Amino acid sequence: MRYLKNIVFVVALVVAMSLSSIAQTIPDYVIVGLKTGNAQQLAQNFSENVELVILDDDNVYSKAHAQQVIADFFKKYPPKDFSLIYQGGKEDSSYAIGNLQVESEKFRVYFLVKTKNGSSQIHQLRIERQTK
Repeated sequence: MRYLKNIVFVVALVVAMSLSSIAQTIPDYVIVGLKTGNAQQLAQNFSENVELVILDDDNVYSKAHAQQVIADFFKKYPPKDFSLIYQGGKEDSSYAIGNLQVESEKFRVYFLVKTKNGSSQIHQLRIERQTK
């Protein structure tokens, strides 16, 4: 019986470790860029074309144009803090949901990061007003 408990424990540990390696974590540069309102830092890691959904604006932008859109958002709503709520993923992509706190509002942020040839790139970024 004790032997069976040990086997179950080892199997559960292996499964948990393999799931955590599959669900890649979101790169630190994304978190720091959102916390500090650094559009340039975020844009360095945008894919060549990135889907942005910023409030009521939904479009696919070039890397340079997307940086300007994000910079404009951060000028209007300077971040006070950003915190992750959830993150997950599989194989070469990861996603996360977080809260972006600005002076008097809170926004929900969703993003998708894909890894190709060892390089992580942001493919989608959504910023929506959080309703209470």
